[in-house]
Amino acid sequence: MSQQITPLYKTQPNANWRCYWELCKPNVVMVMLVTVVIGMLLADAQLPSFGLLLAANLGIGLCAASAAVINHVVDRHIDQKMRRTLSRPVATGKVEPAKALMFSAAIGTLGMLVLMVWVNSLTAWLTLASLIGYALIYTVFLKRATPQNIVIGGIAGAAPPLLGWVAVTGNVEGPALLLMLIIFAWTPPHFWALAVHRKDDYASAGVPMLPVTHGVRYTKIHIVLYTLILFAVSLLPFATGMLSWLYLLGAVCLGIGFMVYSILMLRAPGKEHAMATFSYSIIYLLALFGAMLLDHYLLPKPALF
Repeated sequence: MSQQITPLYKTQPNANWRCYWELCKPNVVMVMLVTVVIGMLLADAQLPSFGLLLAANLGIGLCAASAAVINHVVDRHIDQKMRRTLSRPVATGKVEPAKALMFSAAIGTLGMLVLMVWVNSLTAWLTLASLIGYALIYTVFLKRATPQNIVIGGIAGAAPPLLGWVAVTGNVEGPALLLMLIIFAWTPPHFWALAVHRKDDYASAGVPMLPVTHGVRYTKIHIVLYTLILFAVSLLPFATGMLSWLYLLGAVCLGIGFMVYSILMLRAPGKEHAMATFSYSIIYLLALFGAMLLDHYLLPKPALF
């Protein structure tokens, strides 16, 4: 008999604020907001005002949290079958689905209001489109429909730096789309590494992730291929003149590191190196965007930009 995980909230008679906080997936939202801030900082040579930074991140963060709550509700039956998600508040029954949806609607509406009033309407509508893409198109349909769910659904997850850029400029511009493209290319190797590690969970829950439908080795090969694609895409900010040699140095070093992890994972048996690759992918993304900031503020912009 497989070992069962004791739900975290078993001893608590009622849902408390921690349950609702967990529904918001705060760790995921915080990483996302880092890319929003960096998108805002890269959008202009001058620092955006503190008020704009606060309003944009509050509004986008609330909308992202709203989408995360919907994900908990829609996936509650899947979550009950996976060790990683067994103790989530809706899956354990600590938060009723109806109450979770009311909470989602409240924070999502508040987020849209903040963006409309204190940022700009384009940022608000793009944020809403991203919310719908993740909470409805990906979670409700793509996740259960195709092993390419992460690739297609990654469009919504790649939006945060674009949202930050638009919050400052009010326009969708080429450099912002490059930032979005980097996260779009990063998403498959990032999530597939986790999927390899959690293959048995996804199989028992009936989720057609790539390792379940096509096998672990097939997935590892695709992680290597997408890491190569990511490496090429990460060079575009330099190639287009958006950023200079300091960013290029960081992108090359970080990209080589990612390729090393993905190749080690390919050569290793079973799930070995999967979580190490997943963890490095998070470090990679944050460090890559950090290199963008250093280049942006320490070096003059190339004439092409």
